Amino acid sequence: MQPLAMVLCTSGLAVEAKIARAAGFSVVVGAGDRDRTAALVATAAAQTDCLVSFGIAGGLAPELRAGTVIISGEVVSERCRWTVAPPYRQQLTEFAHSIGAVYGPVYGASSIVATTVEKKRVRAMTQALAVDLESEIVASMATILGVPFIVLRAIADTALRDLPPASLVPLSVDGKPNVSRVFASVLRRPFQLAEMIGLAQETRMALSALIGPARALRELVGATA
Repeated sequence: MQPLAMVLCTSGLAVEAKIARAAGFSVVVGAGDRDRTAALVATAAAQTDCLVSFGIAGGLAPELRAGTVIISGEVVSERCRWTVAPPYRQQLTEFAHSIGAVYGPVYGASSIVATTVEKKRVRAMTQALAVDLESEIVASMATILGVPFIVLRAIADTALRDLPPASLVPLSVDGKPNVSRVFASVLRRPFQLAEMIGLAQETRMALSALIGPARALRELVGATA
């Protein structure tokens, strides 16, 4: 892939952004808010050569375990499909292979896909490997700007896991968990505690799995922050 002067990552969580910045990328954090994310990307993306959807994701393919890294130049939503040009797609496929990641389409959702039933439905409809909230926005904006996009995600909640209610509490505007509201949700429904602990373990695995690929991607695109 030819060197790109400016690459912008888009994440939902502050901790994802920290990993991307440590690898040398500029990042915007949408905090899971669709309108806010779109506005931030639109403002920051004007001078970029490539947009990256970066962070953790929900698994849709049942064989993918927590920590599996997904690389993609293909994003599908309920309304549209976006694909990078064949030369970029080939380069991304080779890049995925070189770092031990999996290449395949990602579903860009407009809301969290929280249950195993819904994950199974989306998988059957799209054949996507994973789902997140930022990739549709990134792919759409990249297409408008006429630049390539890349999805770099790691599986946190697998296709076999239902998300507990406390995990669905909206993030604060800086992309950090709203700890008091999460705690209140667990107090109201104590059965979630074991599920939240398991999800936290898988999320840590996914975040750790992003560190090396983020640095490798920086080398691939030769970007400047």
